[in-house]
Amino acid sequence: MNLFADIRALVLSDIVAMSKASIIPNGLATNNVTVEPPRDAAHGDMSTNAAMVLAKPTGMKPREIAEALAERLLKDPRIISAEVAGPGFLNLRLSPVVWQGLIAAILGAGTAFGRSNIGQGIKVNIEFVSANPTGPLHVGHTRGAVFGDALASLLDFAGYVVTREYYINDGGAQVDVLARSVYLRYLEAHGQHVAFPDGTYPGDYLIDVGEALKAKVGKLYVGKGEDVWLNDIRSFATDAMMKLIKADLAALGVKMDKFFSEKSLYNTGLIEAALENLRGRGLIYEGVLEPPKGKKPDDWEPRKQTLFRSIEHGDDVDRPVMKSDGSWTYFAPDIAYHYDKVQRGYDLLIDIFGADHGGYVKRMKAAVSALSGGKVPLEIKLTQLVKLFKNGEPFKMSKRSGTFVTLRDVVDQVGSGVTRFHMLTRKNDAQLDFDFDKVLEQSRENPVFYVQYALARVSSVIDKAIEAGVLVDNKTLSESNLSLLINEEELALAVKLAEWPRLVETAARANEPHRIAFYLYDLAGTFHSLWNKGNELPELRFLQDDLVTSQAKIALARACAVVITAGLGILGVEAVKELR
Repeated sequence: MNLFADIRALVLSDIVAMSKASIIPNGLATNNVTVEPPRDAAHGDMSTNAAMVLAKPTGMKPREIAEALAERLLKDPRIISAEVAGPGFLNLRLSPVVWQGLIAAILGAGTAFGRSNIGQGIKVNIEFVSANPTGPLHVGHTRGAVFGDALASLLDFAGYVVTREYYINDGGAQVDVLARSVYLRYLEAHGQHVAFPDGTYPGDYLIDVGEALKAKVGKLYVGKGEDVWLNDIRSFATDAMMKLIKADLAALGVKMDKFFSEKSLYNTGLIEAALENLRGRGLIYEGVLEPPKGKKPDDWEPRKQTLFRSIEHGDDVDRPVMKSDGSWTYFAPDIAYHYDKVQRGYDLLIDIFGADHGGYVKRMKAAVSALSGGKVPLEIKLTQLVKLFKNGEPFKMSKRSGTFVTLRDVVDQVGSGVTRFHMLTRKNDAQLDFDFDKVLEQSRENPVFYVQYALARVSSVIDKAIEAGVLVDNKTLSESNLSLLINEEELALAVKLAEWPRLVETAARANEPHRIAFYLYDLAGTFHSLWNKGNELPELRFLQDDLVTSQAKIALARACAVVITAGLGILGVEAVKELR
């Protein structure tokens, strides 16, 4: 039940009727006609821009169109007022019967209320985190993990078929460095004193890996050269790090559907097949690139390379895929990986990168455009940095990692739910401040507490009602006498609940799960306002002296809890208090 979509359909129907009555011309484009919440709730329940959209193509004044449209809309029993405002916006008020019916619909659907089919089963691959398997996840990965997982849940809620995927970067030089670092911990486990050269990984998290390697192979690699142990330890260490990373993700409540190994692209013909696809499209050639940014560094020399014509697909420059010595560039396996995604039949690809990968966006979008013949879009979302604070000071160090704050540092201190919610209180491409003290405050200034407190209050009402022998299951409440919900404050909460299905679709189309967090905060605020007014006015309290009135008011509270629970589910935040 999407009331905004229903009223928009009514507006469009009346526009057609107006054209048939020769009030306006036939065949007008109405794609940009919207019905949405007014900026000021005092102006009405909904607002439409229809008259503004139709004014130019009809040559009529917006107010003239709005007045004619208002006259028709008022014939529908759902509309009790239609007022023209400003240059021609039309503000609508709906009958209390509509909002009462909405409460019944929410309770009837449960947490499925607001689900949408706008995705129409479109297959989406969302690749996120994809951290190098060289250590535990840090706080920057945390934000990308939360954003990616919440986006996946949001798109699923909106009718898309979503795959969560992690790309394991286990084919580059960094895993050789990992192997050498583990070897040092292995020697240390055998009682040797070791020093970690610059460029290795000195974190304490590798101590257990070195001990585990010792338990597996004993003294087999002690005193031996890299030619003996590098490949074996590389695989052993990568497996150990991925086990650690998966445990970190699980602590955050993230479960991937697929892990794809970069190493699987090498010596298997997959890179060659991807580039052959591009070659067949005339997009691979041998050439010499210009100096970087139009300048010629002292050590620069022109070298013939194998290049991808990425300019033809929107990039700024063509990109090398093979070096002059015949080895692959970093870009080549990334092309092959995305070619594999295209071949798997996805309709849409979404990659979530850290802000430091902004320079990689155009080349990857160009590659996917070329590989799919322009049929599979690639959306790339960048997540900005997270600044951590504690006791008013920047929080920087983790003994476990040696150099950075880990995901576990954050989750262990404040919990998974708090971490996830706060990571979504800003848009993904805006910098985020994460204050360990503030995120645990029990105040309105702490969004996650404010939202969870609304659920706790509803739960307390439910518990008291059950103790009094009142039936409060969804079915019973949905069939209660909801016509008793007539107070302005109660209807304001119902109006806010009506925004949920529309908000889901808007957030899904924009790939912006932070909108869910914002909405839940606003919804909680509307609920708390009603609760506080009930402290002053007994008639607004959820528990009344008579059973019938109590059930109607509890139905409203429970509907609010249902929507909050659904929203928290999308964000991956467990409701602090389950309703009985």
